[in-house]
Amino acid sequence: MGDCHRLFLTVLLCSASVGQLQAQSTDAETRLLSWGEHLRMEAESPFKDLSWRAVGPMQAGARVEAIAVPNGSPGTIYVGIGSGNLWKTVNNGLTWEPVFEKESSFSLGDIAVSPSDPHIVWVGTGETQPRHSGYSYSGTGVFKSEDGGANWRAMGLQDTHHIGKVLIHPRDPDVVFVAALGHFWSQNQERGVFRTTDGGRNWEQVLFVSTGTGVVDMAMDPSNPDILFASAWEAVSGTEKEAGEESGIYRSADGGTTWRKLSAGLPGGPLGRIGLDVAPGRPEVVYAFVDNWNPSPVEDRDIVGGEVYRSDDRGLSWRKVNEDDLYPVFGVYGWKFTDIRVSPDDEDDLFILGNRAFHSTDGGRTFQRIGEKIIRMHDTRGVIMHLDHHEIWIDPTNPDRVLLGNDGGHFQSWDRGESWLHHNNIPAAEFYSITLDMSEPFRIFGGTQDNAALYGPSHIDIETAIWDPWENVYLDQWTGGDSFDTYPDPTDNALVYYEHQHGSMRRMDITQDSVLTGAAESIRPRFRGGEGAGETRGEDPILWRSGWYTPFVISHFDPSTLLVGGNHLIRSTDRGDSWTPISPDLSDPPQGPRGIVPFGTITMIAES
Repeated sequence: MGDCHRLFLTVLLCSASVGQLQAQSTDAETRLLSWGEHLRMEAESPFKDLSWRAVGPMQAGARVEAIAVPNGSPGTIYVGIGSGNLWKTVNNGLTWEPVFEKESSFSLGDIAVSPSDPHIVWVGTGETQPRHSGYSYSGTGVFKSEDGGANWRAMGLQDTHHIGKVLIHPRDPDVVFVAALGHFWSQNQERGVFRTTDGGRNWEQVLFVSTGTGVVDMAMDPSNPDILFASAWEAVSGTEKEAGEESGIYRSADGGTTWRKLSAGLPGGPLGRIGLDVAPGRPEVVYAFVDNWNPSPVEDRDIVGGEVYRSDDRGLSWRKVNEDDLYPVFGVYGWKFTDIRVSPDDEDDLFILGNRAFHSTDGGRTFQRIGEKIIRMHDTRGVIMHLDHHEIWIDPTNPDRVLLGNDGGHFQSWDRGESWLHHNNIPAAEFYSITLDMSEPFRIFGGTQDNAALYGPSHIDIETAIWDPWENVYLDQWTGGDSFDTYPDPTDNALVYYEHQHGSMRRMDITQDSVLTGAAESIRPRFRGGEGAGETRGEDPILWRSGWYTPFVISHFDPSTLLVGGNHLIRSTDRGDSWTPISPDLSDPPQGPRGIVPFGTITMIAES
């Protein structure tokens, strides 16, 4: 390379050990001032009249966090993507329009349509995915539309950051409840349950547990809207824990004015995320899907995991109902899931969501995985149902119709989950990064959140195309897979590098079908020695750790040279066949309960 070859690195370092993080979020006023400055600069920009063309992909899908359907308009559906806008269809999913394009947040936590006025729509921003890896963007409070999403007004609660639920009174659209989780990585006051009785002009914090515990879900008794349930969650809030003693279920019998924590028949802490639902046809029946973090009696398991509890007296007492082992539903991923929904025609018919989705017809005693027959609006290599389920809606007028949101997008069933139509015609994908090749016209490559790596042509207008011309670099058997930096070799357009989580890198010839031939080769850095995880370099062991998203680049000077950032900067001069550390350890040591959180690893690499 020569002495003149220089690298510039951006390194993120943790300020203190886990449990003592000193993270401080930017205050709400400063964030809104920044948004105002953005609007001013946009209005004054000489480039404001540039026209944009959507180039795709269409079929990839994105993480759907929220679904809502107005009463009396079954063909109108609102779909909120975790970090990708609010989308609306008025023809049952044949076409979609983005309706939240110009607001101060693109991160969606929940959607609610007024039961008494279908034109009134509320959005709670900031998805509720607290995690030490990946991303989960904070929001800027709640927004209200009075014309079906055509126009929006910010209605406050800007410092809540992450909103898990919005509930609207069934008869009075001015009465609204908001469940706010609060900051992920710092303590704050603006969390818990908030209530407005004047359509959002004023808010009252009616349930506050602590500065480290928020509320992630709520449910309302449809026969008596004064009876409310809220699930408190002690999560993150200055640490990276996912459960706590303050987590639990609260009940109000006076419209949210006072609350009490429930305990009869429920497990004590530590508890993680809890999902709630009231049976629409028999409202004395209430269900809770609990991420139980108490020690597991099962060998080789740290925690109990998922459990379903049922109350037959409007939440006054509870009993555990599941006989099936629900640990496989989400394993240790309870922080992502726990939605539970009850069919309107049968209080014993319910769905639970986790890493996979399950259906019970016997009141939660046993569960069957939802159907794997998928019909897609745009063909992909996908075979079975996508993983990681976040939202489910059951049609109150036709319980056979079920809408499902997961990391792969939006799905619709007309037979209670036996088969599904994949609405992969919403042009949204959560890209970690994109790059271009040297073709003519050039192609676009990129890795997405749980929808693999893709590439497509730059000259196609996706909105007028008959089919989606994008292809997968690869696709796992669950129709997904997290993928990050994706680079075509600058001297060989058939050769592509891509990666999965924590630096699992691949090199493949995309002219071959890797699904059938196994054409992808692993070039993941593997160091040996030094406690089984290092490589001897002189007398010193080199230990290698990398983040969830592990940055790498192809050298501008030599296409055979790759540079990868973890706790060390490492280099390969043979397209990834072998690796050599070229920097000292630049990170903090591993942290967390299992020593897996590599705070302070390299997050960006730039070559001069």
